[in-house]
Amino acid sequence: MASSQEKKPAGRGVPVDRALELWVVLARAFDAVSRHTRASVAGFGLGATEFGVLEALYHKGPLPVCEVQRRILIESGSTTYVVDKLVRRGLVRRRRKAKDRRVINVELTPRGRRLIASIFPSHAATIRAAMSGLSGRDQARAAQLLRTLGLAAAERRRDSETSADTFPFAHPPKGG
Repeated sequence: MASSQEKKPAGRGVPVDRALELWVVLARAFDAVSRHTRASVAGFGLGATEFGVLEALYHKGPLPVCEVQRRILIESGSTTYVVDKLVRRGLVRRRRKAKDRRVINVELTPRGRRLIASIFPSHAATIRAAMSGLSGRDQARAAQLLRTLGLAAAERRRDSETSADTFPFAHPPKGG
C-alpha cells in the first residue's frame, strides 16, 4: 500500500503531501454537496440537524436519544436542543421505553411522519443531482474508499485514546 507520506510534484516545484491534498479535496467536496442539501431542507423550514433527526427516525423508527446523536454526528447538548425544538413543533415526541424506563426514545409524531415523507423524495433527488458528477460505479467506489478511510481513522483515534488512557502522564511520577 502506498504511504500517505508520498509526495508528488506540485506547481512551482513545491511537493504536496497526498494525505493533506486528499483532506482539502474531501472537505471542499463535502462543502459543495452540503450546500445543496442545506438549501433543500431550508426550503421546508428545517435546519440540517433537524432534518437529520427526522430522517433518522423516518428510516430507523424510534431511537434512544443517544442513538439519534450517534447517527447524525452532533454533540449531546445539541441533540437535546434540536429534539426540544422538534417536540415544540409537534414533529417528534419523547417516550420512555416500556421494558427499561431509564431509556427515552424519540419518535416521529403523525405530523412529523407526514412532513418527512413528503419532503424526503425531493431531498433525495437533490442529493442524487449533487452527486451526478460521478457515475454510479464511481459513486460506489468512492463510498467504498471513504468507508475504509473512515473506519481506519476511527480505529486510529480509538488506539490513540487508549494509549492516552493507559499512559496519562507525560512523565511518570517521581518515586513510582
